[in-house]
This record gives sequence, structure tokens and C-alpha cells, in this order.
Amino acid sequence: MSFCLIILAGGNSHRFSSNIGKPYQKLAGKSLIEINVIKARKFKEIKKIILVFNKKDSKRVKSLKLKNVKLIAGGKSRKQSTFNALKYLISQKGTSKVLIHDVARPNFSKKLLSSILFNMRNARAVVPKIKVQDAIKQIIDSSKEEYIVGKRRDNLFLTQTPQAFSLKEIYHLHKTNSGKYKDDDISLYVDLNKVKFIEGEKSNFKITDYSDFENLKNIYKSKQNVGIGFDVHRLVPKRKLYLAGLKIKSKLGTLGHSDGDPVLHSVTDAILGACKMGDIGQMFSDKNKKFKNIRSTILLRRVVDQIKSKGYFVNNIDINIITQTPKIKNYKNKMIDNIAKLCEISRDQINIKGKTTEKLGLVGKEKAIACEVICSVIKYD
Repeated sequence: MSFCLIILAGGNSHRFSSNIGKPYQKLAGKSLIEINVIKARKFKEIKKIILVFNKKDSKRVKSLKLKNVKLIAGGKSRKQSTFNALKYLISQKGTSKVLIHDVARPNFSKKLLSSILFNMRNARAVVPKIKVQDAIKQIIDSSKEEYIVGKRRDNLFLTQTPQAFSLKEIYHLHKTNSGKYKDDDISLYVDLNKVKFIEGEKSNFKITDYSDFENLKNIYKSKQNVGIGFDVHRLVPKRKLYLAGLKIKSKLGTLGHSDGDPVLHSVTDAILGACKMGDIGQMFSDKNKKFKNIRSTILLRRVVDQIKSKGYFVNNIDINIITQTPKIKNYKNKMIDNIAKLCEISRDQINIKGKTTEKLGLVGKEKAIACEVICSVIKYD
């Protein structure tokens, strides 16, 4: 089966109370849009991704530089935004099934999406739902209210996204039954017996206001892992000096099997430690000739690609560069730019401090440069 995922991000976020709309709020440096896209790309069945955005957010969405994502301007309502995407999709070839998903539900699990895709093999529509377990009251008029209890409450449930449909059927329902549209696309089905409902997830809640976003941040904090990196290299003649990927003009360079960049080696080790993936020596052995004089930028890129494939992303990096010379403050901004690009994060997720040993030891005598790093990562399950 070939699926297209439609991510709806065209709302006004009027209940969110922020100058930055919900789709562009960030967790571990990634917007809610990016988190949804990252999760979707783990599934080979999802061949296409469409992002429906609000025209007022054109600059923001373009700044995300999403690759292989079709951007479509939304309408005045969720219904119109969805139909805009369906109209485009029905004119294309190669897609028979569609997933329609609210960007404000980025915390769906891989297990849930796998279940939706699997159940669509023998269903016309698949929708996750959860039972209503809280006490419910209904206002009859201004002077009276009643509890919805017992079996009456057992018949109530909440629907979630992603919701899966046959593309042709949901397009036809949008075109002919648009007056029946309520809060989501499943409301277009008059006969719910044609829909396969599966168990949803309480953690797959919708972010409506800022307190919901704070709850989501707390969930991701619980998924945060921390790693430590340390490296030291002797300074010798006739070697180049690389720090954080920058070539520094110097009479002495660092001795090492690779280019001897203690900053990038420490960053790499800290990331590997946070992801429980061993250390740089295990991954890039100094006994392997193919790593002789290799740039540390290449090694770090490889590690970042590997942790991404496992669902990890760098949250923040704190770096101490310990050297008597050169003065780190002269290179700090360029170093941050380099590391941000290599780790695919923003500048404000990186902090660099230059330290000395007050002329004590090998570092103080300008015979070595050391670096220590603490890095935290978050896993998008």
C-alpha cells in the first residue's frame, strides 16, 4: 500500500496565546511540524507528505527547509484545508491511501501509526479512539444539568489523528457531504460501522493551549539522556590545528590518528554516550587505516546520521575548550556555526567556553589542548 500523509497546520492558534503559532513551537530544536515529519519518515509505506500551512506563516514554513514535503496553502477552516490537500492529491498518481493528521498531535507513537497502517489492509477507514473515563455533565437548560452515566457514557469516545482513509472515498465524501463535517474527517461517514476503530493513546493528546505544550515538554524531558565527552591532544610541530572544524593558524598542531580535533571528538563522544552507542574509539578505530588523517567533521556527520536513524536528536551541547593558546573568544562564533550545522541544530542550542589551566600542566605549558563536553539528546519515539 502507498500512503500520503497530510499534516494540517493551517490554523490560527488563537487559543495558544503566543506570537509563534503551535506548528512552529520547538522541542529539542525541532518544530512540531518537523517532529511529525521525522516520525512519518520511519515508515516506508508513507511515500508522500503534504503540509497544509497558513498563508500568514509562509516565511516560517519556508525557513524550516523541509525536504520532499509538498506545501499547500490552507483555507479558512480545517475542512477547507483538508480538501485543498485532497484536491491536489487526487490529481497525482501512485497514492491510494491517505493519512490525515493534526500537527498539534506530535506525540503519537510508532506503535500507533504501525497499527493504523496495518489495519488499513482490510478496512475503508481506520481511526484511533479512546474511552471517556471522566465524569460527564450535560446542561439541559440554565437551571438544570444531568450526569451522563453508566452505559450511556460507555458509548462515548474521543477520536484522534492520524486517521486513515481510501483516498478516492474521503475525497468523494468531502465533495458531496461537506455539510456534515464537524471536527474531523471521520464525521463525514454517516455509517460508522464502515469505520474500523482501534485503541488510541492517552499520550497522543492534542495541544490546544500553552499548558498542553508545557505538558508535552515535560514528557520529552523525561525522555532526555545526557552524555559526557572528553579528549586531549598533544601539540607538535608540522601538524595542522583544527578546533571545532576550524583550521586555526598556528605553529603547532594536534597529534592524532585523524585530524586531531579535540572539540569535535569530545562532541562526538558526548553524543554517542547520550545515545548509549559506545564511544568514538569503538566506532572509528585508530587502528583502521581508512580513518588516518580523516576530518573530524566527517566522523561527526556520520554519528549524527546514525542517531537520527534511531530517533535521537541533539537537545543542547555545552563545551569547555581548555587551552592556553589560542584565545577561544576570537573563534567562538564560527565554532558554534560549524557545530550547529554538523549537528543540524540551531546556534542557541550550543554554548562554548574558553578555559585555561593558569599555565599549569601540559595545557598550561602550551603542549596540549583538551576539551570536555556535556550533551543532552531527546528521542522522538
